[in-house]
Amino acid sequence: MVFINSDGKFNENTYLIDAELYRMKGNLAIYIIENDNMRIMIDTPSDLMVRKFVKKIKEFGLYPIHKIILTHSHFDHVQGVGKLKKLMQGTKIEVLASERAINNLKNPDKLNKEFGYNVNPIDNVTPLKEGDIIDVNGLKLEIMNFFGHTQDSIAILDRKNKNIFIGDAIINMYERETFSPTFMSFDFNESELLKTFQKLRNLKEDLCSISLSHFGIWKDEDFDFVLNEMEDQHFKTKNTLIEWYNENPDIGYITLKYHETFTPNSTIHTKENMLGLELVISLLINGLKISGYIK
Repeated sequence: MVFINSDGKFNENTYLIDAELYRMKGNLAIYIIENDNMRIMIDTPSDLMVRKFVKKIKEFGLYPIHKIILTHSHFDHVQGVGKLKKLMQGTKIEVLASERAINNLKNPDKLNKEFGYNVNPIDNVTPLKEGDIIDVNGLKLEIMNFFGHTQDSIAILDRKNKNIFIGDAIINMYERETFSPTFMSFDFNESELLKTFQKLRNLKEDLCSISLSHFGIWKDEDFDFVLNEMEDQHFKTKNTLIEWYNENPDIGYITLKYHETFTPNSTIHTKENMLGLELVISLLINGLKISGYIK
């Protein structure tokens, strides 16, 4: 198995740093791309974890950050922008995101209400569109629209290192035995998600790894595993969650069914410790309600 899930450098230009969402290890991956003393960060830690995160990147010699690319506007990817800027006052940090994310970032009230988290407005964001190139002192990063999970999701393609960063756009996979579909928010669009699946498959010959926000880098045969499984897993999990909710809306009941059916061998969400999975299922059920799949 070629799965990288620990802090450190994993190709010539890129580091994975565990941002420990909800104070749990292996729950949110932040990626830092460095070339010729210029550093770009993909997404941010939560407010709660920013100071610990900054300490980590200093230990790796990755301080300061010059640009932050946000893969989409959900709280767990953008909440740390303000605090990072305060802690790096000596550096002018440019924040970039999809042109479709600008309004959500400036006016986060709707998403704050949906998730129950507080994200302050983020202004002065550089808009990105399909085909834009970010030049990291000679290393070219290509922006691609990966809509579906949200309508402001982007992927960042690094052709030199044959790697793509996709945020939450495809699937959440913490190990082969622990996965969940992407959260179906108010602007979830399944037809766009299917286009994104195909878009990723079309890149297969140009890639050898995929970097997931939740969680880690999947390479070589494990990259193939993600490509082969993502569509089937999306439909199976979505449809059965709806079925189970209609049988019994109790989150504990649905969580146990999910564990027994999809992740019985998980080393992360074990039968003795279901709290983490219960949180995931709560988010998924809430998303299915908001996106109209559950009445």
